[in-house]
Amino acid sequence: MKNIILSTILIMGILSGCNLDINDDPNYPQNNDVTADLIFPAIQAEIAATVGGELYNNAGFFAQYYDQMPEAQQYDVIAEARFTESSDIMNYSYRTLFAGALADIREVLARSTNPADRFATTVLKAFAYQVLVDNLDRIPYTEALQGNDNTNPAWDGGEDVYRGILAEIDAAEDELPTASAMESQDLMLDGNMTQWVGFANALRLRMYLRFIDAGVESNLFTERAIALVQANQFFSDDIALNVFSNETGRRNPWYETNAVGLTANHCAAYPIVRYMDSTNDPRIAYGITPARATGTYVGQMPGGKNGTRNALGTSNWMNANVSSINYSVGVTKPVYFFTQAELQFLIAEVNLRFMNDDAAARSAYERGVSVDFALRGMSGQENTVIGEGSPCSWEEVATMEEKLHLIYLQKWVALFYMDHMEAWSEIRRTDVPALSSQAAADILADNGANYTPGELIEPWTNGLESGGLVKRVHYPLSARQYNSNTPASVPASTPVWWDVK
Repeated sequence: MKNIILSTILIMGILSGCNLDINDDPNYPQNNDVTADLIFPAIQAEIAATVGGELYNNAGFFAQYYDQMPEAQQYDVIAEARFTESSDIMNYSYRTLFAGALADIREVLARSTNPADRFATTVLKAFAYQVLVDNLDRIPYTEALQGNDNTNPAWDGGEDVYRGILAEIDAAEDELPTASAMESQDLMLDGNMTQWVGFANALRLRMYLRFIDAGVESNLFTERAIALVQANQFFSDDIALNVFSNETGRRNPWYETNAVGLTANHCAAYPIVRYMDSTNDPRIAYGITPARATGTYVGQMPGGKNGTRNALGTSNWMNANVSSINYSVGVTKPVYFFTQAELQFLIAEVNLRFMNDDAAARSAYERGVSVDFALRGMSGQENTVIGEGSPCSWEEVATMEEKLHLIYLQKWVALFYMDHMEAWSEIRRTDVPALSSQAAADILADNGANYTPGELIEPWTNGLESGGLVKRVHYPLSARQYNSNTPASVPASTPVWWDVK
């Protein structure tokens, strides 16, 4: 049944989101004939196409999970942070979210009187806007999606958008009866409203922590974060779109683009390889393949394709010399909107930072690692990482700062090949992994003797004006072309509103 629906949702998304003129052909449904229950699964697919496709790809470079293969060049400008507004590296995602998902969300909210459908749709709206803010900071929100009534909507600040979407979730939940059933076909949670409320609470927790670390009404949002954790009304598994099959056009969107449409562009990045190797983490075999030349795990310096080839000699640094990303596990991989592992690490953080409950923090931390192992089909191997005496066991660290650092690092590992967008956002919020004080060329020169595993590395070739790491993406060129209110371009090294560290 899911495959049948998946075959139609792209058509439904186009019809409802883009308002195509099909001249009343009786063989096609008209916009008014497409009911809210049919539009809803298109929203899920459209969001998944972005967070599981283009944004997943970009953020994987920014989180230093992978880099550009030595003999390829498809993503050089991303790996080397040389992209500009003209590069338009999130144009597809911006168009798909606004002209597709958010336009369809507007239609559902305008047409449906079912409170369960309206609540689930509002949660997806909040998720989409959160992702947009985390990429761009400013975004059309209060005046957005008005069509010809306002073709040049104003761009709202990221903090205002966060507040707005949180208020929308609250209002939609207030209208939700105790017993409420969805009419729409739900490809993610099968209409389970307990899970949708749990998803909403997890989104709240994620956003509350960003308010707290931005120093915005920290006391208020700390109280709210504590209340959420104490109530413990979260989703029980993972929030994901799991409908893909190994057929043309139905594969995981990142896989379809990068293992079918393109080939051999992603190699493992040095930071993730060194950290997982240093902690004897068996999960390295899930997402990374040994280098063909040596049979060992070898990561490339971020933005370091050309620098490494110059330093070692062109013939000594080829595709065979570096570990590839294991594309094969991604064929039918679900697109994750929120993993249980990430949720547990957030709960561990709240227990430790704000509730002074070391035992509860430890329990959530260890559960976060365990559920990630299970998600990768590696249950039972987690003691290699968190068992007594292992490199990342709770007993190995003493202070709150050290324990938080451990939580953040294991979250980084758990989000690899699962949810790259949130990995990049959490790196920016927590500054973990931290940025190494060593340059990539120096780390290569001494074979990493003075490098601390679990640190990020400034791209060897770095196009950022002020150096460092990518903090945001430029406003889409298409937005500037069609909206005269698009703000002036901001450097990619400028933090978004909640990234103040």
